[in-house]
Amino acid sequence: MSNEKKQVILLVEDNTDDVDLTIYALKKNKITNELVVMRDGVEALEYLFSEEPGGDGKQKEVPGLILLDLKLPRINGLQVLERLRSSERTRLVPVVVMTSSREERDVRETYRLGANSYIRKPVDFHEFIESLKSVLHYWLVLNVLPEAGKGGDDERTAAHPAG
Repeated sequence: MSNEKKQVILLVEDNTDDVDLTIYALKKNKITNELVVMRDGVEALEYLFSEEPGGDGKQKEVPGLILLDLKLPRINGLQVLERLRSSERTRLVPVVVMTSSREERDVRETYRLGANSYIRKPVDFHEFIESLKSVLHYWLVLNVLPEAGKGGDDERTAAHPAG
């Protein structure tokens, strides 16, 4: 399937340094997928659920992976995650929470709301690059999701094996 279009990666992150580090890590790991950056929860939800420009009633393509920070302005990451999982359109999109939060309640709530993974942002630069490489390789290369538009309850377990 070499003529497959590469999936978009949506990064929802308000810290400019973390955005720059993620961009660098993508380049360093030769990940050429388009990266769309949203700086807060409201922007992310507008991006995911608004119609394409031109008024034809079509929504933007759903990303292949969402990297989501929890500590966001306006609407926090947990609220974004809850909205993602409540929509048929985005329910199966892999969401990797990447946050500096060390709060156990954040970890529990993140998984309760349906995140696929919870990664504490490492302080070490090289550790961050390797972590992101592993995450992207798994979710964009190895992981198999159901085809878009194919209904059924079995789809949820494909993206969320634990629940």
